[in-house]
Amino acid sequence: MKIAAFFRRLIRESRAVAVVEFGLALPLMTAIAFTGAELTNFVTTKMRISQLALHVADNAARIGTGTVLANKQITEAQINDLLTGANLQGGRLDLYGKGRVILSSIEPVANPNPTNRYRIRWQRCRGSKSWPSSYGRSGDSNLSGITVGGQTATAPDDGALMFVEIVYDYQPLIARLFIPQDQITAVAAMTVRDQRDYGGGSNGIYNNENVVPSTC
Repeated sequence: MKIAAFFRRLIRESRAVAVVEFGLALPLMTAIAFTGAELTNFVTTKMRISQLALHVADNAARIGTGTVLANKQITEAQINDLLTGANLQGGRLDLYGKGRVILSSIEPVANPNPTNRYRIRWQRCRGSKSWPSSYGRSGDSNLSGITVGGQTATAPDDGALMFVEIVYDYQPLIARLFIPQDQITAVAAMTVRDQRDYGGGSNGIYNNENVVPSTC
């Protein structure tokens, strides 16, 4: 009788309902909170990587020294500084510790270029991640351009297209479970703005400072 009475009182008891409900809901609420935090960090990181790719391409299209009467010359030192700046801009992302930046110069195979064919005249890379370019290597020629997402980018006659790829290994805040992928890729392209001297060295890049090129 005492046991039956105990269970009847337990069924009628309502003072701990809120605690029980909270205990049941806590795992779900925690999972939602963790997922939201992880996705927010992932999207923010992806946006920063995309911005870095755009900035590297834009700066690569602007670099060079020259005068009003002479075409701009680009040097290995300028490219090295450009890549160093990208890492500084990335801050805590540790861009070169967790990723790789590939800068390619897309140029016409001839000037004028009636066949509309292009080549990757040179390529410069930096980063500890081992990753070959998904769009070609230095020396590749007879290309129709660089196609990304169904759109093809090409270089103008007597000009060049600075094409940038960034591949980055995302480090989860909590767990890999909460993100769609742990590798972020971004690309960007900019046409060289000024008249550039493409006669430096064997590939259009001067190295008057005798620095070590950031070759791939």
